[in-house]
Amino acid sequence: MNNQPLVSIITPSFNQARFLEATMQSVFSQDYPRIEYIVVDGGSTDGSVDTIKKHQARLAWWVSEQDQGQTDALNKGFARASGEILAWINSDDVYELNAVSSAVEYLLAHPEVGMVYADCNYISENGNVLGKFPAAQTDYKLLREGYVHIPQQTTFFRAELYKQVAPLDSSFYFAMDYDLWTRLAAHTTFKYLPQTWANFRLHTSGKTIAADDRCWPEMIRVHYRDGGKFLSVIVAKYYIRKMIAPLWNWRRRLMMRKS
Repeated sequence: MNNQPLVSIITPSFNQARFLEATMQSVFSQDYPRIEYIVVDGGSTDGSVDTIKKHQARLAWWVSEQDQGQTDALNKGFARASGEILAWINSDDVYELNAVSSAVEYLLAHPEVGMVYADCNYISENGNVLGKFPAAQTDYKLLREGYVHIPQQTTFFRAELYKQVAPLDSSFYFAMDYDLWTRLAAHTTFKYLPQTWANFRLHTSGKTIAADDRCWPEMIRVHYRDGGKFLSVIVAKYYIRKMIAPLWNWRRRLMMRKS
């Protein structure tokens, strides 16, 4: 058992007490034996700390202190991580039972792959399945064109590769994951597996609903930073997305109301 790679999972959190217990339990319930779990709380005042303390014996490390947001919290967690494989699960999302073991199995069998990811359900505040994230195979070229199709909740990547591009860029509020994937994909191969590994919770206070308008402008920042031109696929997609964003968010809110 000890020859299996250690997997470090980070949960950044701030005032998510109503969902945090479910997130933590989804990590504790994994059928993989070697998990190092780290929770980085941003100084919550809603009872989150009580939830963390209840489970602190099962945590490798935790902290609750004011920080600079989710990206800062993730950097703190990854700096503490000692696993060979890294992942993060936000404090309103949950894993499926076999997520970690399936990811490790694939990465062990395919050393040329640096990051693996899978399918993800959209779920409501109450945990009801609303639909499925449009996950698909992507690579560096497609990422640079804005074809992301990676549900962050399902990603597992090699620590040695992360260290080559670390840390996460703390200037990003929303697209720190896209920025990381773009940098990782420049060095390695990604693999999408048609298995369901996680659940992405949609709720009115979540970033995906409350601050979706900040995602694509940050992706465009990555594009120009890395030498992208105005006449490009991702810029065209940005302007199209900007026009249809109200309809997109209305559809997501309708999904939540139907739950």
